[in-house]
Amino acid sequence: MRRRLFRRGGFTLIELLIVVAIIGIIAALLVPNFLDSLQKAKQKRTMADARNIGGSMMGWLTDQSAAAAAGANNAFALSEWSGTSDFDEIRAQLVPRYLQELPALDGWKHSFLFRMQFGDPEARRFVLVASGGRGGTIDGNYTFGSFDPTDYDQDIIWADGLFFHWPERVVESP
Repeated sequence: MRRRLFRRGGFTLIELLIVVAIIGIIAALLVPNFLDSLQKAKQKRTMADARNIGGSMMGWLTDQSAAAAAGANNAFALSEWSGTSDFDEIRAQLVPRYLQELPALDGWKHSFLFRMQFGDPEARRFVLVASGGRGGTIDGNYTFGSFDPTDYDQDIIWADGLFFHWPERVVESP
């Protein structure tokens, strides 16, 4: 009788090992999904910020010269942009009339690349907002189109009124 009471007092080593193994399996299944969700959230925040910044730049351009024309070309190199990239100068033009605050960093805490043409309304390129993605390094040459949204190292580019290089899931039709 005493032996039965003593046995009911706690868990056996096998029971504890089984519980630990089950918790380990559940964690192994959930952690990769959690980490992917964090990267996806950073990518979405970067896209939202780029869209807001670019839209405010296009609003400024329209107010200044009534010359905003979205999506004029389907390929470009960053070397073609002659506008200013000075953050303080761009912020002075956009805040508070077009934006409450100009975000300097993307979702991965890397600096956005800005280009904005102030002086020449006949310029070929007017506004650009670029993020280097998770890696933070901006390539420089782009062709219009999307990329796999799980490739977080790809650059996100918003230029002259629309996304030029962006994450998008392509669904193939049967």
